[in-house]
Amino acid sequence: MAHARRKFYDLYTANKSQIAEQALQLIQQLYDVEREAKELTVEARKQLREQRSKPLLDSLHQWLITHRQKVPNGSATAKAIDYSLKRWQALTRYCDDGAVPIDNNHVENQIRPWALGRSNWLFAGSMRSGQRAAAIMSLIQSAELNGHDPYAYLRDVMQRLPMQRASAIGELLPHNWVPSDKV
Repeated sequence: MAHARRKFYDLYTANKSQIAEQALQLIQQLYDVEREAKELTVEARKQLREQRSKPLLDSLHQWLITHRQKVPNGSATAKAIDYSLKRWQALTRYCDDGAVPIDNNHVENQIRPWALGRSNWLFAGSMRSGQRAAAIMSLIQSAELNGHDPYAYLRDVMQRLPMQRASAIGELLPHNWVPSDKV
């Protein structure tokens, strides 16, 4: 939802568009619900979203469709509205699962250092080396996101990997990993 919001925010800051301001107000109501849902269990969050967010989303969707018919093709307002309408299913996916956040800002902030450094890694030696570096960086970041010490995780996985059955390789992924001293 943050990317859709950004389109309207940029439109509003550029020329104080009233349509963009209205869109921002409607989107803000969705984030207000999320602030209330923050500390709830996954199931309670899903119920709250069904009760409060879904009607707001239905209203926003209808508002987008109505206003899209009023603005000229190719305008900045049309582009902002089209962005949301084309991605509507993805933007509203979070309402179907209480574990899914309203936006992916947290993940984007986590991977930003890697993305910013990617030009430094263009010269990894070869395409294969670059792919290996990307795989290792993904494992490190995933381990951190799952609350593991990346060094301890990689050390344990590298020790267990030669004896791990291929059919059970998923047990070694960061979100499934249990340290060998606890197995």
